[in-house]
Amino acid sequence: MDKETEFLEYIYQNAKMGIIGIDNIKGSINDGELLSTIKEQEKDYYNICNKATSMLLERDQCVKDVSGIAKVMTYIDAKMNTKDETCNNTIAKMMIKGSNKGIIEIQEKLNNYKDVDRSITKLAKELLNIEKRNLDNLKKYL
Repeated sequence: MDKETEFLEYIYQNAKMGIIGIDNIKGSINDGELLSTIKEQEKDYYNICNKATSMLLERDQCVKDVSGIAKVMTYIDAKMNTKDETCNNTIAKMMIKGSNKGIIEIQEKLNNYKDVDRSITKLAKELLNIEKRNLDNLKKYL
């Protein structure tokens, strides 16, 4: 697999994990303002997934979905952390942890994939900025 396809798949899967994480916790959010914040994040992740998918298809590549194990682990983590009455603080912490992990991984990939097409780097930086904005937007719920 070439580096560009590998990087695009990573970008897709990173954003997809954000969507999966949000889907697992949306039902536990009772605060309308927090729910609105989380839904905005979800839209951003869908936008990145759609762009990555289009770029992969333009390169005649298939989109590899997130592994079943990763989906199950995310589900279990969300359910364990939201099993009791959930407060905004708990949800914000979970989402911040996910965004922090994303920031670290995206930056690492950007450092390792310097010679890929500029449009791929631009998409990765867009996802990085989304994750940073998510952190800022969630801090008020801590």
